[in-house]
Amino acid sequence: SDFDTGKKFFLGFANVINAIRKCPKIVIGRVHGKAVGGGVGLASACDYCMATKYASIRLSELAVGIGPFVIGPAVERKIGLSAFSQMAINATEWQNAEWGKQKGLFTESFESVEQLDAYIIHFTQELVNKNQEALRLLKKVFWEGTDHWDQLLESRAEVSGTLILSDFAKEAIKSFLNA
Repeated sequence: SDFDTGKKFFLGFANVINAIRKCPKIVIGRVHGKAVGGGVGLASACDYCMATKYASIRLSELAVGIGPFVIGPAVERKIGLSAFSQMAINATEWQNAEWGKQKGLFTESFESVEQLDAYIIHFTQELVNKNQEALRLLKKVFWEGTDHWDQLLESRAEVSGTLILSDFAKEAIKSFLNA
């Protein structure tokens, strides 16, 4: 309803992405259904993300009059500018788990939730037996060049906070809710 509320809403995603980025531990993601917009951003922020073949992803922001500004840096970092552009512009098309795996969002794609969960248990047991200092330093390497993200994601939240107030966005959201 106003800029401050809009910015605060979008800062929620920014804060979670930055928390994952700054966390000294490897953050593992698990996707077994549809991930839309911010969900794709959170999966992208994970250091290692796995899915079932039933997972699907979509950046729907443009369809409601905004863009994936806050989550964009995490998504682009994970899948590249070309794939990010494709998803951001084609805001109504779902991409399947295999597409996500090919683009680097998902490291693995499993036939069932049970297989996914069994592998996560196995994988995390392997991780806890690794040199934790080496993992911490690897995480720093994975996130090199992102030290400016606190400010970047806040400025992107301001962009989204402004756009969400546009007549276009208000009408698109109203239509979506009435569908």
